[in-house]
Amino acid sequence: MDDVILEAQHLKKVFISGKKSMTAVDDVSFELRQGECLGIVGESGSGKSTIVKMITHLQSITEGNVILKGKDITNVKGKELREVYKDIQMVFQMPMESFDPRCTLEDGIGESLRNMGLSRKETRERVEKLLERCGLDKEYAERYPHQVSGGQCQRAAIARALAVEPSILICDEATSALDVTIQKQIMELLEDLKEKNGLSFIFICHNLALVQMFCDRVLVLYEGKVVESGIPDDIINEPKEEYTRRLVDAVLS
Repeated sequence: MDDVILEAQHLKKVFISGKKSMTAVDDVSFELRQGECLGIVGESGSGKSTIVKMITHLQSITEGNVILKGKDITNVKGKELREVYKDIQMVFQMPMESFDPRCTLEDGIGESLRNMGLSRKETRERVEKLLERCGLDKEYAERYPHQVSGGQCQRAAIARALAVEPSILICDEATSALDVTIQKQIMELLEDLKEKNGLSFIFICHNLALVQMFCDRVLVLYEGKVVESGIPDDIINEPKEEYTRRLVDAVLS
């Protein structure tokens, strides 16, 4: 837990539209340690998703730096960026949208493996093991995204993220589109991956109960700024900032 694996340094994101500009993320810094789960909470539009999209190069960084395992990855491109994606993978809120509807789950999960040079037979074997690791029978490899439930599709999305054996898994509201029973099952899977695989997590979630259960530390965002950070129990039970207090009250009321 002492080894810093990812560092965000003074991240800033400004969106410009015509003559107008909007600061979505303003001077956000944090560290993520090996095997740690960092929660990021805040109301819609507070900058949570923008932060992780900057880390994963899905959006450009206006100011600041991202350090991965001691290396500055802020401006990497091409082959270097592909190496980054071996370390950092994302699981999104709507898993159906992240799979090509024309391809089977095997095709989607195995794409990165084929790109690494594995044969079709090796890829199939790895995909089946990944599906079983994530609680799905290997026969699901032959199904298309529309032939599985939302929870099953999210398990397949997690299997796809695990294919390259990343060090960090970013979950961007990965359970919020699921009903409570399925949500619980996905959280049990993530907890198992954290314990057995030693994965580090960035966990974006509006459900404070899940954050309290799963995360080691939490950042509270308001209008693109970190207004409070600490251990989830302390933040939720004894919030220091008025905004955090309102956030907790809104969820618990």
